[in-house]
Amino acid sequence: MSFSAGTGHRSMAKVLWHITMSLDGFIGTSGNDMAWMLDYAGPNEAVDEVVPQIGAVLMGNRTFDGGTGEGKPYGSLWHGPMFVLTHRPPAEPVAGYKFVTGLTGSVESGLEAAKRAAGGKYVAILGADVARQCIAAGELDEILVHQVPVLLGGGVRLFERAGGAHVRLERRALSTTPLVTNLWFRVIR
Repeated sequence: MSFSAGTGHRSMAKVLWHITMSLDGFIGTSGNDMAWMLDYAGPNEAVDEVVPQIGAVLMGNRTFDGGTGEGKPYGSLWHGPMFVLTHRPPAEPVAGYKFVTGLTGSVESGLEAAKRAAGGKYVAILGADVARQCIAAGELDEILVHQVPVLLGGGVRLFERAGGAHVRLERRALSTTPLVTNLWFRVIR
């Protein structure tokens, strides 16, 4: 089954929430450690197809601090502009990251910068809080969840603070690997 976005050349970047989740609905441990995901890395057609379509990454400070693979989302599979939406930027610059802070630290300003940098490719959203803000702003286009067979028992929930938003989704693709079930949805507007 193909996972291609199927839109050819896009003039406007789409916003994709790309996340790995435990069966009990957690994306990070209680200490916000995301290293547990590495146990489920392996060949995955959905990842192989989506990663080259990502033009920029937007994440929150909690995801940035939580270990996105030694500061590199997608490890060595992807390189590109990375934006962190935060009220607490680090004192020193961090190579490869741009921090959207202060008065400009809204999800809209972070998305605007990331969309410009994405060059018509996806802006991948990493983390729960920025995704929640994108949903509230009506800016989320797609969701790709890699559900893995583990119960973490606690931690950062996928929909920790959904805010009661009712969002209709249409399934674009469903596939499995020995370690992961891939669920890809389009947001219905």
